[in-house]
Amino acid sequence: MVEWMISDAPVPYAQALSLMEDRATAIRAGRAEELVWLLEHPPLYTAGSSARPEDLRDPDRFEVHHTRRGGQYTYHGPGQRVAYVMLDLAARGRDVRAFVRAMEAWVIATLDRFNVAGEIRPGRVGVWVVRPDRPRLPATGAPAEDKIAAIGVRLRQWVSLHGLSINVEPDLSHFDGIVPCGITEHGVTSLVDLGLPVTMGDLDAALRTTFAPIFEAPDSPVSRRP
Repeated sequence: MVEWMISDAPVPYAQALSLMEDRATAIRAGRAEELVWLLEHPPLYTAGSSARPEDLRDPDRFEVHHTRRGGQYTYHGPGQRVAYVMLDLAARGRDVRAFVRAMEAWVIATLDRFNVAGEIRPGRVGVWVVRPDRPRLPATGAPAEDKIAAIGVRLRQWVSLHGLSINVEPDLSHFDGIVPCGITEHGVTSLVDLGLPVTMGDLDAALRTTFAPIFEAPDSPVSRRP
């Protein structure tokens, strides 16, 4: 069984990291169930293992936390749902690529519940939405796209840590202090920015509904083995 936990108040990043590490240790030792933890953070920036110093545009704006997850700079803050996923991949096929694809599929299926077409782009981490309401990119003529969700994971003894974040209604100006995931030619959006009156509770319900078909179906490459 996968346990679900929701924190109502914003959780300091260091506290969240400590809980994740402790839970991963307990999962590996067989002392705890797998966990999906839904929460918000106070405004902060995190730097993944590929973060470039020049992408931190405003280092004094919010706390900056260096972390061992994959990826570059990411913003977390109120109005953004963070889902930390602690799953035992040793019991789920030991396929890291399949796990990342499952995380992407989970976001896309969740967004689809609100009639938002999330898409993956080669070379760009996260989930994106096309913005036909905005001018095309002047350099290429390609449609404008905004990022709506970030994904960054780490494995420790085949237990996953970190996870994903989906923008519900964060202050989008807070992303100005970084180059999100190293991408300069595209922007950032949220469900509310797209004109959808989605609440955090609405998103949580969608995340729970779409989780099982991806992570627990018998034919899923990341379902638990008997």
